[in-house]
Amino acid sequence: MNYKKLRADNTSPSRRSHAPLSRKPLSNVKKRQSSISDFSKLVKTASEVSAPTYEADRCFNNMPLSNSLKRNLAAKGYVKPSQIQDETLESLLAGKDLIGIANTGSGKTAAFLIPVIERLIKSPKANTALVVVPTRELALQIEEEFKFLANQMSLQCASFIGGTNINRDLRQARQNNHVIIATPGRLRDLVNQRALSLKAFELLILDEFDRMLDMGFVKEIRSIVKDMTGRVQTMLFSATLEPSQKGIIQEIVVNPEVVKVNDGESTNSQIDEDIIHVPEGADKMDMLIEMVSDSGFSKVLLFTETKRWADKVCKQLNQSGVKADAIHGNKSQNYRNAALLKFKNGGIQVLVATDVASRGIDVNDVTHVINYQLPLTYQSYIHRVGRTGRAGRSGKAYTFVN
Repeated sequence: MNYKKLRADNTSPSRRSHAPLSRKPLSNVKKRQSSISDFSKLVKTASEVSAPTYEADRCFNNMPLSNSLKRNLAAKGYVKPSQIQDETLESLLAGKDLIGIANTGSGKTAAFLIPVIERLIKSPKANTALVVVPTRELALQIEEEFKFLANQMSLQCASFIGGTNINRDLRQARQNNHVIIATPGRLRDLVNQRALSLKAFELLILDEFDRMLDMGFVKEIRSIVKDMTGRVQTMLFSATLEPSQKGIIQEIVVNPEVVKVNDGESTNSQIDEDIIHVPEGADKMDMLIEMVSDSGFSKVLLFTETKRWADKVCKQLNQSGVKADAIHGNKSQNYRNAALLKFKNGGIQVLVATDVASRGIDVNDVTHVINYQLPLTYQSYIHRVGRTGRAGRSGKAYTFVN
């Protein structure tokens, strides 16, 4: 089906039948202006940009790692390192500051966790590493990965995120955790209540650092860096690199190694991308329902720009017979976890999300990413689209353009 030519009347026989909907217009939701003006950047055929798959010339068993860590890597099915893992390991083990740029789904989490765990095996000191992330989902994903890679090593990890019980977090923060993973707001709460001191931490990792260093987090990151008086190594990882952040990056890292698996300005080569023109007067929701009624759209991650849009789109999808749920900052963490689990297990077809989900949702079999609204920036687009075409699979991404 050519989705660029979808008809506004939605009379295609393939459309899921449902009763006519009485829908309130969404035009009263305040719109934010996207900086994306060149729509050709959103159109790409995977075959046009395909590149040879990277294959390391060594296995994890041949790398300078402890046997216990090698066993856990093998148990997880890791045989050879990805490019970002292969090209950063020795520098990180040597204690160098590092900036790592690699597409979403390329193994960045393990790239920094493996050297951290190797360090802890040799010197298991409490409060060794602090991992700061922009979203709750990403924090939980990293915690899960750490626990698997550090299985049976007596190494403790704790994650602290908003939307959870602060009293429980206060108690847990006072325990002997080797690795702390946190979002900036909850981390500052724990520091202010003297449940956690940043002075002892030796390693600082900023994951998705481009988001961490945007206007909303610069103050918090500067405060964290200032308080980490015992810091000896810093790692910055992301899929994109913002030139405007050069100044703040220079404040954080010292003579860093820079490893760029990609240029930080492009999406994965396994993803087909296209735009869907919405004719004047057409009902975009009807066009969306027409799309996801196709059997190929089995696991769809759909992005909106605001929480209100996410809720409204989710409601209208469900009213049309499409099983959907929504996650965003106004949802409780338990709700977000449950919705994500349903999405992973196939309980829902469409997960509607704000950009909270573009960083940290690790679902390898997302068939499609749909941008119901244009992202504010091309960097946000890269992170959204990177939720499909992961782990060597192909993926498709569509963006509605009015």
